[in-house]
Amino acid sequence: MNGVRHFLLALQFFTRIPVTGRLAQWVGYSPAMLRASAAHFPAVGWVVGAIGALALAGALSLWPPLVAAVLCTVVTVLVTGAFHEDGLADVADGLGGASTRERALEIMKDSRIGAFGAIAVVLALGLKVALLAALAGQGAFVACAALLAAHVLSRLAPLAVMRASPYVGGEGGKSKPMADAVSGTAVVVAVLWSLPAAALLVVAGGIVNGAAAVVAGALVALFMVRLLRRRLGGFTGDGLGATQQLSELAIYLALAARL
Repeated sequence: MNGVRHFLLALQFFTRIPVTGRLAQWVGYSPAMLRASAAHFPAVGWVVGAIGALALAGALSLWPPLVAAVLCTVVTVLVTGAFHEDGLADVADGLGGASTRERALEIMKDSRIGAFGAIAVVLALGLKVALLAALAGQGAFVACAALLAAHVLSRLAPLAVMRASPYVGGEGGKSKPMADAVSGTAVVVAVLWSLPAAALLVVAGGIVNGAAAVVAGALVALFMVRLLRRRLGGFTGDGLGATQQLSELAIYLALAARL
C-alpha cells in the first residue's frame, strides 16, 4: 500500500488532480515519502498522458488535426497547472539572462517571466502543437499513442538528472525534499513504469522512429545533466521541469521525422 500512497503523493505534487479530504489524510506526507514518490514520476505521466490522449482522440473526431492538437495541449497544461512549462521559462530566463551561476539562480527564483522565458514557452508550445498535428496526420492512434508515451518517458528524464547531479536550488525550493537522495530502487521502479511506454512508441511509430524517440528522450536527459552541472553546478526544480518539456519535444520530433 505504500506504493499507492507514494504514487498519489506524486500525483498531488505534479498535477491539479485533487487528492483531498480523507484520501489526503490516508496518503499523508513526509520528506521521506516525497523522495520515495520520485519512483512514480512516469506513473503521473500515464495519468496526464491518458487524459491528453482522450482529449486528442475526441477532438480529432470533430476538428482538423491542428485544432485538436491545440485543444489537447490546453487540457494537459490545465491538468498539470503549467508546472513544467513554468520551469522551462525560468531556466531559459536564468541561463539566457546571466553569465554567472549566482545571477542565474537569482533570476530563476524571480516569479516574473522575462523575454527568454516567454520566447522559450511560446516556441515550445508552438512546436508541440505542430508536431502533434503532424503525427495526427499519420492517424489518430499514432498521435494519441505518441502523446501518452511521451508524457510517461519524459518524466523519467528528470529522475536521471536528479540521480546524476546535486541539488543547488536552496533550502526553500519546492524540490528540496526530493533532492536529498534518489535511491536505485526508485530508478528501477520508474524504469518499469516506463517500459510499456517505450514499447508503445515502437508500435505507434515503427521500430526505427520508435527507437529513435526513446533515444532522443534519453539524450535530452544527458544534455540537461551536462548543461545544469556546467552552468549551475547541479539541478533545481525548474531544471527538472525544463528537462521534462525538452524530453517530450525530442520524442515527438523523432517520431515525426522522416527516418
